[in-house]
Amino acid sequence: MNRSELIKTFQRMASEIAEKDFSHVTEDAKIAALGIDSLGMLELVGQMERELGVQIPDEQLVGIQTVRQLLDLVEKRAVAAR
Repeated sequence: MNRSELIKTFQRMASEIAEKDFSHVTEDAKIAALGIDSLGMLELVGQMERELGVQIPDEQLVGIQTVRQLLDLVEKRAVAAR
């Protein structure tokens, strides 16, 4: 999955979880500013894990503030899973 597909996946999943339109969200957006709290973040990560076939340990989520940081982590875990 390339980066543009990954951002679209994030936008879709975040929209489903928060019940808002996130189609305009860029990688520089702060996740908390989008209205996604810690519970929403766990839901989002869980959905990404299932759909993308990656595992992201909870301790690696500490300090993740932007969409870019989350997508970097997802890509890193996807490479490790191959």
